[in-house]
Amino acid sequence: MTNETLCDPMPKQATAAQKARRLAVLALKGVWIIASVTLLIFLIFLSTGHARLSQAGTEIVDVFVYSASIAVPCILILTRVSHRYTERFPRGIVFIQALLLVCIATGGTFVAAFVLQLLRLNPREFYWQEVRGSLPFSVIISLIFGLSISTFETLRYKYQAATLELRTRQMEQERAYKLLAEARLSSLESRIHPHFLFNTLNSIAALIPSDPARAEDTVGKLASLLRFSLNAQASGLVPLRQELKIVRDYLEIERTRFGARIRYRIDVPEDLAEVQVPPLALQSLVENSVKHVVALHPQGATLRIAGSRDAGRIRLQVIDDGPGFALDAITPEHGLGNLIARLELLFGQAGRLEVGREGENSVVTLSFPA
Repeated sequence: MTNETLCDPMPKQATAAQKARRLAVLALKGVWIIASVTLLIFLIFLSTGHARLSQAGTEIVDVFVYSASIAVPCILILTRVSHRYTERFPRGIVFIQALLLVCIATGGTFVAAFVLQLLRLNPREFYWQEVRGSLPFSVIISLIFGLSISTFETLRYKYQAATLELRTRQMEQERAYKLLAEARLSSLESRIHPHFLFNTLNSIAALIPSDPARAEDTVGKLASLLRFSLNAQASGLVPLRQELKIVRDYLEIERTRFGARIRYRIDVPEDLAEVQVPPLALQSLVENSVKHVVALHPQGATLRIAGSRDAGRIRLQVIDDGPGFALDAITPEHGLGNLIARLELLFGQAGRLEVGREGENSVVTLSFPA
């Protein structure tokens, strides 16, 4: 009299524990249905005069035997048929269920009358009289309760199926957005590599004629930088200590071009060494200062790299004595434009790049959640 398996179909590869748990749940629901139907039918018979309160115990046993004899096969048979044919015959499933209910109610009536004789609640000579008198009630009540519960369970199954499909589509959409973001992030990082490589090769080319030994050392630093940049593209985030090593190597390489014109100091606390940062983010800020401040001023510039943790956020700063610049003038193709796009992909609105002044110094601040 229920369509339970429609809502909780048992997968083919379900474990024994899962099968046992689902069967236990189905059994409990069957007991609940039988008890509820027994009480409801008894109250109906009592209100219509077909049962007497003075014989409530016997009457309840009679109704319970009929309910169990009909409900149990309904739960076992109707659920399987409904689960198998609801999708195949969406318009005719109600007629199939009704036919099954009539057949089960008829068979259950014969069984219940026989059980009542075994329990000596009905005399043997009244068996056929009992069957004839109970069969119409059994069929009508089975159709009412069976079709009502089956319709409810079918609607509940369709609702759960639609909800599951919606969640699956949402997960697929989120996965697609993640893959798209990773592809965009990889594309943005790939723009950085050629630009950084050409600058470094120019530095090495300028050094080879005058100092081959230092040029060889610079080639080693370049190999380390390229290895880091390739690995960083796959990782997405790197420890700050690795990023600082890249910054030092980059500044030492640029010193081969500018010499004493580059003066720098790194003031980053040791407790930030393992903080995860976007790869080549700090290096991009330093490179911007070298290109637009050191390279354009005969006296060079002094760079200071600072780091701090404040209210759950990491702040990395590159401070130089240049004139500064406006973020509005940065294009997407610019190195800092790439950095801004990467911050948005990695941290959303929580990742920020800001430009300001401290006295005569320009300060570029990179901040994101710790």
